[in-house]
Amino acid sequence: MTTDRKPFREGKPPGKSQGKPWGKRSSGQRPASRKPPESDPDPFIYGLHPVVHALQNPLRTHHRLLVTANALRRLSEELGSQPDVVIEEASSNQISRIAGDDAVHQGCFLYCDPLPDLCLDDLYEPKRLLLLDQVTDPHNVGAVLRSAAAFDMAGVVVTARHSPRLTAVLAKSAAGALDIVPLVRVQNLSRAIEELNERGFMTLGLDAAGERALEDILLPGPYALVMGAEGKGLRQKTKETCSALARIDMPGRMPSLNVSNAAALALYITDRSVRTGS
Repeated sequence: MTTDRKPFREGKPPGKSQGKPWGKRSSGQRPASRKPPESDPDPFIYGLHPVVHALQNPLRTHHRLLVTANALRRLSEELGSQPDVVIEEASSNQISRIAGDDAVHQGCFLYCDPLPDLCLDDLYEPKRLLLLDQVTDPHNVGAVLRSAAAFDMAGVVVTARHSPRLTAVLAKSAAGALDIVPLVRVQNLSRAIEELNERGFMTLGLDAAGERALEDILLPGPYALVMGAEGKGLRQKTKETCSALARIDMPGRMPSLNVSNAAALALYITDRSVRTGS
């Protein structure tokens, strides 16, 4: 695995944008911590890729790494050097007793401080965003983050309430993307959409009843995809606030996808639309 991409919070100076300005802090300044209720994260993560990316992120405070001898070799290969953290070698069974028998830790368990909570103004000139309307399953949110990293999204926005805590399970599902893609929490998703509309974004709500297919919508400028939870979909207020509603047509007998699968497909469709100009 190559790790050419820099950690997402290495400072880039804010540029000029249409409408409201983005990110007023000076380059490299750490965002202030905002910790909404019900979102206390785990003080650890596990798994090879989550630990690799956490160790590469300068805004992570690393405390101690429990690791098997084999996993330490793999980590060192991925990082290009020995991890710069206090290392304690342990057996896989010892780590399992700490992480839990169901944890797929791959011999890596890192004690670290959580990432700071972010708001929209912490992002620097974003052009492509993904918003989740009360998606609560940590596996789904983790998988969405992974897809967002693959398609170079500027951030994933979730609601402060009715979204999962930043647990080690979510970090493992994201396969390291939690330290690549900024995760923004907002108190009110509709207000966040209105703010994006004011900044010149096209906000596209994904809905089965959308008037147009997603691939038929032109994206001449910055855009945000808005996706709802599996089953209930987008809330009515969210639908009313979006610039437009779009659908993903399914040729088969299953009319919908799991939200993480739908997100990956929507990101592919919009990325191809932007690249081809169609």
